[in-house]
Amino acid sequence: MASNVNKDMLVSALADTTDLSKKDVEMVLDAFVAEVTSQLQKGNKITLTGFGTFRVSDRAARQGRNPQTGASINIPAMSVPKFTAGKSLKEAVK
Repeated sequence: MASNVNKDMLVSALADTTDLSKKDVEMVLDAFVAEVTSQLQKGNKITLTGFGTFRVSDRAARQGRNPQTGASINIPAMSVPKFTAGKSLKEAVK
């Protein structure tokens, strides 16, 4: 059965693999997340060949329904981050 891997577990695994300290790996991981976030805020697309692509997608406004009351609600238009897996990642997970 698959388990959930959190940031601490990922940092530990990367530290073991790279022989870098956990502190250094955490700094790199935090910098990566911050840079991806910054680029997406600017509307840029990030492509990591073989791994995947991060991009911003626009969702149109739409009607929804409150599941508790059944009342109709308006869901506003918004921009959302999307990730599309690359070919190598898709093949590795098959």
